[in-house]
Amino acid sequence: METTTIDSISIFVGREEDGRWWADIESMPGVMAYGASRESAIAAVRALALRVAADCIDHGEAIPEPFTKVFSEA
Repeated sequence: METTTIDSISIFVGREEDGRWWADIESMPGVMAYGASRESAIAAVRALALRVAADCIDHGEAIPEPFTKVFSEA
């Protein structure tokens, strides 16, 4: 049985000219975050993605694709 976690969702990371780091989950449009370090940008985008997924659940909406396996029922 394959287990999918928030850690297994693809995150794209880059650095701006001013030194800020950004992290983006392309499969979830609009889920992008900045941080002072690479690690803080990744942590921020993971937290944002979880908030988006939780908001969808709260409102009875479809869970964004990367999270369908994370939140699947056993």
